[in-house]
Amino acid sequence: MTTRLSSHATPAGWRILVTGGSGQLAQTLKHCGGDAVMVVGRPLFDFEQPDTVVRVMQDMRPDLVINTAAWTAIDAAEEEPDRARLTNTEGPALLAWLCAGQAVPLLHVSTDHVFSGTRGRPYRETDPTDPQSVYGRSRAEGEKAVLAACARAMVVRTSWVYGPYGRNFVRTMLEAACRETQLQVVADQSGHPTAAPDLADALLQVAARIRQSGWQPAYRGVFHVAGGGSATWHELASAAVAHAGRHGHPAPPVMPVMTADRPTAAARRVDARLDCGRFRQVFGLELPHWRDSLGAVVETMLRQPVQVE
Repeated sequence: MTTRLSSHATPAGWRILVTGGSGQLAQTLKHCGGDAVMVVGRPLFDFEQPDTVVRVMQDMRPDLVINTAAWTAIDAAEEEPDRARLTNTEGPALLAWLCAGQAVPLLHVSTDHVFSGTRGRPYRETDPTDPQSVYGRSRAEGEKAVLAACARAMVVRTSWVYGPYGRNFVRTMLEAACRETQLQVVADQSGHPTAAPDLADALLQVAARIRQSGWQPAYRGVFHVAGGGSATWHELASAAVAHAGRHGHPAPPVMPVMTADRPTAAARRVDARLDCGRFRQVFGLELPHWRDSLGAVVETMLRQPVQVE
């Protein structure tokens, strides 16, 4: 039986270490998980400083680790491939090795950028990775390294994450709406917008399942976990701006443009949709449709100061 996500479930009595510091998913996990979640970030925990990773694992002795730390500056990675690899490949490999040594399950959050976006259908977990950017390659290699180093590892590929904390596409669109009379957004790239609260809830429910049942062989490997329904960046921006407009926020027109009109250092994918069937099969869970979650996130953002500089 497949169920929607429930109210935020936290495995009582467990110590869940979340990496990624001030990142939007880490902060959402802390908000959802409460006292059970310990969030660490730079400089206390820094994949570019391996000694800090070892020290945190030794000092905190968690029961489960959720790794959200990553180099996510996609275009900058083209200029600094060594730093991207250190943060997205070598660092997670070390963390996985430490988790294995302590018999601690690891949920490693990854990305749809491990695929080229040319398959023409939603990607399954069994599809071979074929990244087209330095960032994507570093993340694909990180997945392999994590699974090789830790028997109790689960790789969670997600996509287009946005939430009430930190920087993300939806926040950028709302800020741009305050200073522009018209927005231009790419309309020929498709993916799955994923609300950070929904993803955080899913990860915490997986942690609760592991707490209840113990680690099971079915939990190992790659899972796709993303918002229901697909969209283009233009559709997501239009929906976010329109919802904000209904609450008195500036809502300029959102005009479609093509990827070719917005060249970037790193290649972008035309079709990055993910098939989340394995997650439904193993855990009986699915994330809500992105349109059902967008409004609540936008309304939370509107209650926060909007940067218009």
